[in-house]
Amino acid sequence: MRIRPLLFFSLLIPIQVMAGTVVFTDAQHPPLNLTADTEVVWLDGPDRLQQAIFGDLSSDPQQAALQAQQIIQSPDWPRKQAQIAGAYRQVVHAWEIGLHKYPAVVFDDRDVVYGTADVAQASLHRTQGAD
Repeated sequence: MRIRPLLFFSLLIPIQVMAGTVVFTDAQHPPLNLTADTEVVWLDGPDRLQQAIFGDLSSDPQQAALQAQQIIQSPDWPRKQAQIAGAYRQVVHAWEIGLHKYPAVVFDDRDVVYGTADVAQASLHRTQGAD
């Protein structure tokens, strides 16, 4: 059985499309008026997640290395590592779609309303802008 070249290459390239409504924001700008199909991408998610996992490591480099090693060698590390990678993938997606600033509400990876994390307000602005 031969795999078509296009299909083969599509398996190698991670494509992330977030259809629907996505709020790109941070902890300082919490999302408002979310709908059932709205996703939230926390742009500060990777930093907050790493802080939650690693905490405040020692200021002594050798002690900090030991602390980090304990975390990385724990049985729960693969799950935590996957969470960190997922958080970074979402941040990369914001860059891939050309997001210039945040907060922003993105509709179907196409229409962007900057300056708000309020889905209702962004939807209204988007509708009024289409007229």
